[in-house]
Amino acid sequence: MLNRMSIWSNIVEAIEAIGESVAGFLASLSSRRVAEPERTAAFTIGMIALGAKMAKADGIVTPPEISAFKEVFRIAPSDLKHVARVFNLAKQDVAGFEFYARQMQRLFSQRPRMLEDILDGLFHIATADGVVDDKELAYLAEVARIFRFSPRDFDRIKARHVPPGSEDPYVVLGIDPHVSDEELRRHYRRLVRAGHPDRHIAAGMPAEMVRIATERLARINAAYETVTKGRGL
Repeated sequence: MLNRMSIWSNIVEAIEAIGESVAGFLASLSSRRVAEPERTAAFTIGMIALGAKMAKADGIVTPPEISAFKEVFRIAPSDLKHVARVFNLAKQDVAGFEFYARQMQRLFSQRPRMLEDILDGLFHIATADGVVDDKELAYLAEVARIFRFSPRDFDRIKARHVPPGSEDPYVVLGIDPHVSDEELRRHYRRLVRAGHPDRHIAAGMPAEMVRIATERLARINAAYETVTKGRGL
């Protein structure tokens, strides 16, 4: 079992001790029942691996993207070498990003909000340099498809990060502008219940993921406030 108190060094040691690639190690976790610390480790590995493959997709890793990656995980200086090792192993792995995405979908099929966390984290990294190019958007859309999000779900997630969708509160909420006030309220309550940070805390997820959930809820609340004011509610 992986020790959550030193997750980065343990991930590297576990991968290298059994001579596995990052992809092989992740597949071994997704193919069996795992304890929560291992599931948390798998989440972290998958997030790093998909981030590495996204960096490879556009061919350039910019300083703002590196900083954004560090923000997502709040990496301590003592752990930077371990994170860099996993990142580079994943980037060099012959396995495509689709493989990593499928393993994450298997691990978190019953927790779709965790998969949404991954997409939010990847968008945060992709938008760090102020530009999300077509290759990055295509990459993110394909990851979302493998995660079994609908095109409308992907637009909703993207709208929290990329204009012009971010300017439309209905897109951010993922609801039709013509719904009734009551359906709007029900939909909003469902979003809040499903994505509340307390659920992440209860599940024992890392503080970084709780922060992503908190930021997502803030954007949802802001969009809902804009809509309700526009409707005079």
